Amino acid sequence: MPYEHPHHDLDETHNPWQTLSSEIRYQNPWIRVRQDEILNPSGKPGVYGVVSMKNKAIGIVPIDNEGNTWLVGQYRYTLNEYSWEIPMGGGPVELDVLESAQRELREETGLVAARWTRIARLHTSNSVTDEEGFVFLAEDLTQGEWEPEETEDLRLWKLPLAHAVALCMSDRITDAISVAGLLKAEKVLAERRG
Repeated sequence: MPYEHPHHDLDETHNPWQTLSSEIRYQNPWIRVRQDEILNPSGKPGVYGVVSMKNKAIGIVPIDNEGNTWLVGQYRYTLNEYSWEIPMGGGPVELDVLESAQRELREETGLVAARWTRIARLHTSNSVTDEEGFVFLAEDLTQGEWEPEETEDLRLWKLPLAHAVALCMSDRITDAISVAGLLKAEKVLAERRG
């Protein structure tokens, strides 16, 4: 059942920020960093830095007939720590997100799914980046050939979905797309069961 918005008079399309100038300060094949001179909502001048992604973030929660899922483990350079995550990667902006999800699942786990459901659209850190992410539930799985990229040193972990959700709740899984994806997958599957 939809919830009523508490602010009936709010115009959600009104942008109180004004961009005075914009300059690309850095870019590589994956990101672009832009610095904008702005007037903030109070009318005062300031600077805003925006990290634009050149790919969509794609996450997949594969579920087998026994209620198991797969996590991918890897050492994350940016965090300087090991991270367990759902299978995920980047999909070119011009490519259909489902195609990217199918490719990522096959590359990172070797799994191929016959049934796909998009369960989430999210923004990963909307105060500094415009990155848009999508999470899919992948079902009716068949094991195929594992094809990780040469820059990836991955480990796979097959476990019950309930265990993966418990890892989110205990902060053992901290990746935002993984947490959102696993919690939404659990909710979607529970609603299907009635």
